[in-house]
Amino acid sequence: MVDQKPVREEEGKSTRRKFVASGVGSLCALGTWPVLAHGVETKPAIGDDMKCLDYGLSFLSGTKSFNTVRFWIESRTIIVHEDTKVRQVFYQCASCKSENTFGDKDLFLSDNYDFMPIFGGKDMEDLLIFRRHSRLTKGYRSIVKSKDVWGKPDLKQREAGKVSVLDTWEKIRDTTASGTPIVSRTIIRNTETKLRAIIECPVKTMNISLDKKMYQVDTGPIAYPDLTNPARPLIKGLSLAFVAFNAPHFADFVIEQPTPVMEDKKELCKIYHYSNPISFPAENHLLALEPAE
Repeated sequence: MVDQKPVREEEGKSTRRKFVASGVGSLCALGTWPVLAHGVETKPAIGDDMKCLDYGLSFLSGTKSFNTVRFWIESRTIIVHEDTKVRQVFYQCASCKSENTFGDKDLFLSDNYDFMPIFGGKDMEDLLIFRRHSRLTKGYRSIVKSKDVWGKPDLKQREAGKVSVLDTWEKIRDTTASGTPIVSRTIIRNTETKLRAIIECPVKTMNISLDKKMYQVDTGPIAYPDLTNPARPLIKGLSLAFVAFNAPHFADFVIEQPTPVMEDKKELCKIYHYSNPISFPAENHLLALEPAE
């Protein structure tokens, strides 16, 4: 099988054509998440109840005394093997800037970069760190053991209280207009490796067309998974992406990767940027996090 992996640093880009040629269009079939109705989450196919997170109240903290840093959980990706039902959860945390932490002055590094961690794997032992400079660097991504950085992660996630399913245009329109928080779930899978991914994140931008009676989710970043290789540590297959959808049966992704900066048809340099959108079949759900009565 041709590797599905979207980010190829030596090539500098991935395209919709390359994804289709490598079989992604056929491998990412519809997920089997049950239909949600009546404001109650039914038991998912991953083998146990998976309740929606309240992302405004969910964090992950370090446990080493030199810095019990707290990160806001911005999204989570659950990867499930459909035969064994074994699952791994990955928590993508909010970005910050490179710091001179606890310094007397000059608290930001002069050669600054974006810093973003993703925790996951068995007992959250793995840590993927993205360091995005203004140019391409070899240290863009690194994988280490989380205990060696800030100690064993202390997960402080909170489940949402009252959750209702937005399964009609009218519900999506009215919930958006009311200012109620909305969470999306997008499910993709690879039928050859039998891996399925559930990508859950708060909807940060929701477009509503009253004229067309359409919605469109545009949100991120998320931890986008490469599902083609179940043998390697799954965290190695994660990339940063944004997701968009306006229907229940497909989703588009734009993935951060080396991208040429062009001027007058000449390449000036490459930078890390979200580029080359791709689209596959998916199963999308929208959930409203309603205030408790």
